Amino acid sequence: MITLGAYGFSYYTLSLEDRPLSPLHAALRPSGSVGLRLGMLGFVLFCIMFLYPIRKHVKWLAAIGKTRHWLDFHVLIGITAPVLITYHAAFKLGGLVGVAYWIMMAVAISGFAGRYIYGQIPRSLNTAQLSLGELQTQSAELAAQIERQNLFILDDLAPLLQVPTPAEVRAMPLAAMLWTMLKMDLSRPLLVSRLRRRVLMGFEHITTLGGLLKSRHVELEQIISHVREQSWLRAKMVFLDRVQGIFHLWHVIHRPFSYSFAALVTIHIAVVLSLGYF
Repeated sequence: MITLGAYGFSYYTLSLEDRPLSPLHAALRPSGSVGLRLGMLGFVLFCIMFLYPIRKHVKWLAAIGKTRHWLDFHVLIGITAPVLITYHAAFKLGGLVGVAYWIMMAVAISGFAGRYIYGQIPRSLNTAQLSLGELQTQSAELAAQIERQNLFILDDLAPLLQVPTPAEVRAMPLAAMLWTMLKMDLSRPLLVSRLRRRVLMGFEHITTLGGLLKSRHVELEQIISHVREQSWLRAKMVFLDRVQGIFHLWHVIHRPFSYSFAALVTIHIAVVLSLGYF
């Protein structure tokens, strides 16, 4: 896509009136030799993307792979297909095509957000959703392991293990709650890197990229592994109820956008075929 963008940059930046004069017009216009194939590939990817919801109703598909891997593939295609469609449309986004395009972008963005929310709901290795009681048991076991270790970096552990109380989470507006959750996930690697830097010496700061990568200190890495998992569990416990509610709401929003886009794409293809562009 980067190569295509560089190749067609001079064409895509022209006004619609000047594009027919470009030598690239025959290839890069929506009905051109390249543009049409991009549209076909984008359509095929969208058809494949719908295998994820269909999988829940087809036994032999449900038996293939794990749910989270299907969802990751679903999200990957949901990111790739809009890029292909954007190039297929030659960045011309007016009329019915424009409506379908922005619905497609809404589907892609909501799907990306849905994948993040899905990841906030703890699951066991067999993808069964974990209950709050199971999370609390795991958290208590990890806490006991951490206490048995020599925590000479105790001051740096506190920010990692600090989470809002359930009452504070329930009182948060939806946007504030999502931002708090995202901020904790983004800050966790930085807090871990600070933990490592407390014991790193000299060249180790470079080889670990300032503590972002694992070091050769076995004891330190064991502590970090336990504390990181404890931090993750505590966060998931306090956000669990609200995240489950948001995930159900997301399904209500995401599906109509998906079906609307599918309907508009069908109309678009029917019009293209009836006009003889293919």
